[in-house]
Amino acid sequence: MTDTSMTGQELGKKLLASVRQMKADQAARLTSVEISPIVAARNASGFSQAQFAALLGISVRTLQEWEQGRRKPSGAAITLLRIAETHPEVLQELAA
Repeated sequence: MTDTSMTGQELGKKLLASVRQMKADQAARLTSVEISPIVAARNASGFSQAQFAALLGISVRTLQEWEQGRRKPSGAAITLLRIAETHPEVLQELAA
Protein backbone atom coordinates (compact mmCIF):
# COMPACT_ATOMS: atom_id res chain seq x y z
CA MET A 1 0.00 0.00 0.00
CA THR A 2 1.45 3.37 -1.02
CA ASP A 3 1.09 6.65 0.82
CA THR A 4 -0.84 9.02 -1.48
CA SER A 5 -0.97 11.94 0.94
CA MET A 6 0.84 15.14 0.04
CA THR A 7 1.80 18.21 1.97
CA GLY A 8 -0.12 21.44 1.68
CA GLN A 9 2.78 22.96 -0.23
CA GLU A 10 2.80 20.10 -2.79
CA LEU A 11 -0.95 20.40 -3.24
CA GLY A 12 -0.64 24.16 -3.68
CA LYS A 13 2.00 23.68 -6.39
CA LYS A 14 -0.19 21.17 -8.25
CA LEU A 15 -3.22 23.45 -8.07
CA LEU A 16 -1.21 26.44 -9.27
CA ALA A 17 0.16 24.42 -12.20
CA SER A 18 -3.39 23.37 -13.10
CA VAL A 19 -4.62 26.97 -13.02
CA ARG A 20 -1.75 28.02 -15.28
CA GLN A 21 -2.63 25.23 -17.75
CA MET A 22 -6.28 26.31 -17.82
CA LYS A 23 -5.33 29.95 -18.41
CA ALA A 24 -3.10 28.84 -21.30
CA ASP A 25 -6.02 26.81 -22.76
CA GLN A 26 -4.19 23.59 -22.03
CA ALA A 27 -6.87 21.98 -19.91
CA ALA A 28 -6.40 18.24 -19.49
CA ARG A 29 -9.87 17.36 -20.74
CA LEU A 30 -12.89 18.82 -22.41
CA THR A 31 -16.31 17.69 -21.28
CA SER A 32 -19.35 17.95 -23.51
CA VAL A 33 -22.86 16.83 -22.70
CA GLU A 34 -25.18 15.52 -25.36
CA ILE A 35 -28.79 16.56 -24.81
CA SER A 36 -31.38 13.90 -25.58
CA PRO A 37 -34.03 14.72 -28.19
CA ILE A 38 -36.67 14.51 -25.47
CA VAL A 39 -34.93 17.16 -23.36
CA ALA A 40 -34.50 19.27 -26.51
CA ALA A 41 -38.24 19.03 -27.21
CA ARG A 42 -39.10 20.02 -23.64
CA ASN A 43 -36.60 22.88 -23.66
CA ALA A 44 -37.99 24.14 -26.99
CA SER A 45 -41.45 24.32 -25.46
CA GLY A 46 -40.19 26.14 -22.35
CA PHE A 47 -42.00 23.88 -19.89
CA SER A 48 -40.78 22.26 -16.69
CA GLN A 49 -40.76 18.48 -16.46
CA ALA A 50 -44.03 18.51 -14.52
CA GLN A 51 -45.77 20.80 -17.02
CA PHE A 52 -44.46 18.89 -20.04
CA ALA A 53 -45.43 15.52 -18.57
CA ALA A 54 -48.94 16.78 -17.81
CA LEU A 55 -49.37 18.03 -21.39
CA LEU A 56 -48.26 14.66 -22.76
CA GLY A 57 -50.49 12.79 -20.32
CA ILE A 58 -47.64 10.88 -18.68
CA SER A 59 -46.06 10.84 -15.23
CA VAL A 60 -43.03 12.95 -14.43
CA ARG A 61 -41.17 9.73 -13.65
CA THR A 62 -41.88 8.37 -17.14
CA LEU A 63 -40.61 11.61 -18.68
CA GLN A 64 -37.46 11.42 -16.55
CA GLU A 65 -36.88 7.83 -17.66
CA TRP A 66 -37.22 8.92 -21.31
CA GLU A 67 -34.91 11.89 -20.83
CA GLN A 68 -32.27 9.72 -19.17
CA GLY A 69 -32.51 7.00 -21.81
CA ARG A 70 -33.70 4.27 -19.45
CA ARG A 71 -36.99 3.88 -21.35
CA LYS A 72 -38.12 4.63 -24.88
CA PRO A 73 -41.35 6.46 -25.72
CA SER A 74 -44.04 4.67 -27.75
CA GLY A 75 -44.79 5.49 -31.37
CA ALA A 76 -47.56 7.97 -30.53
CA ALA A 77 -45.41 9.66 -27.89
CA ILE A 78 -42.54 9.98 -30.39
CA THR A 79 -44.88 11.83 -32.74
CA LEU A 80 -45.97 14.17 -29.95
CA LEU A 81 -42.34 14.81 -29.05
CA ARG A 82 -41.52 15.67 -32.67
CA ILE A 83 -44.39 18.15 -32.72
CA ALA A 84 -43.21 19.62 -29.41
CA GLU A 85 -39.70 20.09 -30.79
CA THR A 86 -40.61 21.51 -34.19
CA HIS A 87 -43.73 23.46 -33.19
CA PRO A 88 -43.48 24.30 -29.46
CA GLU A 89 -46.17 26.94 -29.91
CA VAL A 90 -48.73 24.11 -30.30
CA LEU A 91 -48.02 22.85 -26.77
CA GLN A 92 -47.91 26.39 -25.42
CA GLU A 93 -51.33 26.99 -26.97
CA LEU A 94 -52.70 23.81 -25.40
CA ALA A 95 -51.36 24.84 -21.99
CA ALA A 96 -53.04 28.26 -22.15
